[in-house]
Amino acid sequence: MSKRSLATILLAVALVPGPQARAQDANAVISAASRAMGVEALRTVEYTATGFDFALGQSGVPGAPWPRFINPRYTRAVDFQTPASRVDRVRMQGEVPPFGGGLQPIQGEQSQTQTIVIGEGTPWVQQLEIWMLPHAFLRTAPTRSPTLRRQDGYSVVSFRGDNGAQVSGWINAQNQVERVETMIDNAVMGDMPFEAIYSDYRNVNGVLFPGRIIQKQGGFPIFDLTVGDVRVNTSVSIQPPQQGGRGGGAGAAGGGAGGGAAGAPPTPSEQIAPGIYLFTGGYAPLAVDMGDHILFIEAGNNEARAQAVIAEAKRLMPGKPVRFVVNTHHHFDHASGLRAFVAEGATILTHEWNRPYLMEILSRPHTLNPDAQQRAGRPLNIQAIQGDRHTITGNGHTIDLYRLADFGHTPGMLIAYLPQHRILYEADSYNPPAPDAAPPATPSPYNLALLANIERLRLQVDRIIATHYPADGRVVTVAELRRMVGRP
Repeated sequence: MSKRSLATILLAVALVPGPQARAQDANAVISAASRAMGVEALRTVEYTATGFDFALGQSGVPGAPWPRFINPRYTRAVDFQTPASRVDRVRMQGEVPPFGGGLQPIQGEQSQTQTIVIGEGTPWVQQLEIWMLPHAFLRTAPTRSPTLRRQDGYSVVSFRGDNGAQVSGWINAQNQVERVETMIDNAVMGDMPFEAIYSDYRNVNGVLFPGRIIQKQGGFPIFDLTVGDVRVNTSVSIQPPQQGGRGGGAGAAGGGAGGGAAGAPPTPSEQIAPGIYLFTGGYAPLAVDMGDHILFIEAGNNEARAQAVIAEAKRLMPGKPVRFVVNTHHHFDHASGLRAFVAEGATILTHEWNRPYLMEILSRPHTLNPDAQQRAGRPLNIQAIQGDRHTITGNGHTIDLYRLADFGHTPGMLIAYLPQHRILYEADSYNPPAPDAAPPATPSPYNLALLANIERLRLQVDRIIATHYPADGRVVTVAELRRMVGRP
C-alpha cells in the first residue's frame, strides 16, 4: 500500500466522529429543540381535547384498523417533575352498528380515569406514555446517552429504552418534535411498533404545544386527539392509582390487548362431564380428553394463563399430549395464549376467516420479551375450518364447531356445541353480567345474534359457558340470555 493511500485512510478514520462527538451533536440538537419548545420552563401541562380512541387487537375483520370509540371530553394533566400523568375521559360508541370488540356496544357515556406515577417498578410501557410526549422526550433523552442521525431532512435523536428498544424522536427544521417512535412487546404481535405523531404546534405562554396528537400501535391509530385548551405551569395533583386500578395514559386505549407479562391466576378446574374439564379463575378454556390426546377450546388471554391450564390439563389427563386448540376468533385477548400452545406442539383450529391473519402475526419475532415459542421455535400449524360447520369426534365425544351467522363482532367467530351434554361454549357473544344486573335498555346486537343462531341451528342448550366466565361461577342458561335481550 502506498504512503498516500495509507494517509487517505487514516484521514478518513479521523474524520468519523466518535461516540463522544456523536453524543455532543445529539445534545446540541436536543438543547436547540428544548429552547424552541420551552422545555426548561415547563413544569406541568393540562389540556383538553376531543377525538377518538381505538381498541388495540379488536378489529371487526382480521387485519383491519382497530375499532373506534368517540371521546367527546378528554382532559390530561402531566407533571414533568414527578413525573406523573392523569387522564379523565368520556367514551361513547363509535362504530354504528357495533363492529369488532373492545367491550362494544357502549350504552350512553362511559367515564374512565387512567393514572401513571412513575416510580421504581413502573412498567416501561407505562413510562413510555410520558417519555413519548415531545417535552418529556427532550427532558429524558440527555440522561440516556443519546445518539443522532440525519434522515429525510430530520434530526433523529435516539436512546435505548429499558426494554432494549430504541426510542427515537424526529425533530424538524423548526426544532419541533414531530414524531416519537419505539418498539414494545405484545403477546400476539411480538415486537410491535409504537409511535406518537405531533402536529399543528402553537405557542402557549412561551411553550410550543401540539394541536393534534395521534398514537399508533401495531400500525393503526389507538388515539387521535384534537387539542383544545392548554394551560401550562398550573398546579396539578396526581395521586397514584389504587390497587387494582387501571393504569395507562394518552395511549391506553380501551380494549383487551392481552398482555404477555400478566401473571397466571389460579387454575381451579371442574369436570363438567366425563373427560371434559372447565378451567376457571380467569379466562375459562375447556379441555377434552380425546383418547390419545387433549383438545382445548380457547387458549387463555396470556402466555402464563395458557401454560397454567396446559399444565393442569396434563395433570388431570396424565400421559396425553395437547395436540389441538380451538381459537374462536382473532381478537388479541383470545389469541394471546396461542403461542404457548404452538410451543407445546399443538395445532390451532380456527375459521378460514382468521387463518391468514393469525399465520402472519403469530410468526412475528418476540425478541424484546422472548416467550416460550420464541425459545422453542416450533412450526406454526394452523388448520382452517371451512364453511359454517365442522365436527370433531374422539373417545366418545362429539364437538360441533359452528360459525356464527350475521355476527357483527367478527365474521369468523366460532362457537362449540357438545350435543351429548347440551353444552354451548361461546366467546364475546354473551359475557354474563352480575347476577342481579338489569337488562339494558337496548339489547346488545351480539347477544341477539347468539340467540338467533341458537334458534336457527335448533341447538338444545342446557348450559352456556362463556370464555369471559361469570365471577360468581353460576351456570348460565338460555333463559338468562333471553331475559337480557328482553325475550323471556
